[in-house]
This record gives sequence, C-alpha cells and structure tokens, in this order.
Amino acid sequence: MKILVLSDSHSAIAFMRSCVDAVRPDALIHLGDYFDDGQVLAEEYPGIPIYQVPGNCDRYRCPMDVQEIRIEPVLGVPLYMTHGHRHNVKLSTARLIRDARESRSAAVLYGHTHMAECRQEPDGMWVLNPGSCGYFGGSAGLIEVSGGMIVCCRILRQSDLEDEK
Repeated sequence: MKILVLSDSHSAIAFMRSCVDAVRPDALIHLGDYFDDGQVLAEEYPGIPIYQVPGNCDRYRCPMDVQEIRIEPVLGVPLYMTHGHRHNVKLSTARLIRDARESRSAAVLYGHTHMAECRQEPDGMWVLNPGSCGYFGGSAGLIEVSGGMIVCCRILRQSDLEDEK
C-alpha cells in the first residue's frame, strides 16, 4: 500500500495531479501551504482518503479549528504530521524529531523548508520532508506500507513519475 505525501504546493495542482495519477496511492497527505490545494485533490479523487494540516500560509485558507499537528495512524502506521513552522524546522529538526518520538510515531512528516529529505533515524523512525510541489521542478514523498509497517520511504521527482506508472 502506498501513501503519497505532498507539501508546499503553492497552487502547483498540475504536479500534484501527476503524482496521484502516477502513484495511485491508497492514502494522500498534504502538509500545507496551500491547504485548499489539498481540498481540490480530495474533490477530484474522492476514493482516496486525505489527511491535511495547515501551513504558515494557510491562516485564511482553511477552517480555524483545523489542527496544525496530526498524530494518527494512516494505513495502520502511526504518523506525526505537521507543516513544521511551529517547530522552527528551518533552524533545526531536533524539537520536531523529539516530539515525534514522544508520540511513538513510525515517521515524522513535515514541510516548510521546500527541501526534500528522507532518512531513517538509528532507532528506526523515518523523517520525511517531501520538499515542494511548487518549486524546483516539484517533489513529493512516497511511503510504502505492509502489515502496518513502513517498508520503504523515498522522494519522488517529476522524472520518477513515469517509472511509477
């Protein structure tokens, strides 16, 4: 099963659609900036469950009661999802990783920096920033899940989408 992770879309709907069409995910996560881009995908792909958090540019783009941090299982895997601005991830991810560990998440997903990153910590927790859908040619994150565990996590770029079909 596949989880597609998108962030910092900034109205790059065409790239987002390309990702969904190529990957055919079982779940979709949008980590903010612009929240309403995730809503467009939810309408266009109603069969795919979508999980969203707002980013720093979403103050007027989503309902006020939407939580900035979501900690919940997606396809059976406990995930820590946030945009990252409240954790000051442009300076350091230390606080973010600490908070994710305390929540006992299998992965921490964040955006905000527009810099793609995918790595596994020594304790096994995955750290994924899918980068930006809307800048630098576009990037996304892909998490593959089996039996409630992450078996693979990686970054996808435009050139990778043909291989996914």
